[in-house]
Amino acid sequence: MITFDFINNSDIYSIIPLLKLLKNDVSEHTLKDRLDEMVKQNYQCIGIFDEEELIGVCGIWILTKYYIGKHIELDNVVLLPRYQNKGIGKELMSYIDDYARKIDCVANELNCYVNNEKARKFWEKEGYEIIAYHFQKKFS
Repeated sequence: MITFDFINNSDIYSIIPLLKLLKNDVSEHTLKDRLDEMVKQNYQCIGIFDEEELIGVCGIWILTKYYIGKHIELDNVVLLPRYQNKGIGKELMSYIDDYARKIDCVANELNCYVNNEKARKFWEKEGYEIIAYHFQKKFS
C-alpha cells in the first residue's frame, strides 16, 4: 500500500539515495551539509512509502511572494523508476494540493529542468503552466 507522510528532520538523511538519482555528481557529505542548512531554512520533505520502504520524495518550501501570495514550492521530486507510470505521482500531487489548501496556500510552484521532457509533460497534465525562465549564475 502506497502512503505519503512528512519525513522527520531527524530522518532527513534517509532521502539521500533518492536525491542521488536526480544528481549523482554531488557527494553524500555535501548533500548532508546542504540538507542540514535546508532544514534550518524550513525545508520539509514528504516521503512516498510502499509499506515501510521509502520509494520517493518531494521536498516543499512554504513561501510568500508578492506576485502569487502564500504557496508551496515543490523541490526535488523523485520516485524510484519501478514505481513510475503507476499513478503515484498524481496521488502525491493530490496529497500536496490538499495540504496546501489546508494551510491556506493559493498555489503550488516548481522548477523543471528544460531537458526533462517527461517531467514537463507530467507537470502540464497536472495543470501547471510554464510562466517564467529560471536563471542561475554560479560563483567560483
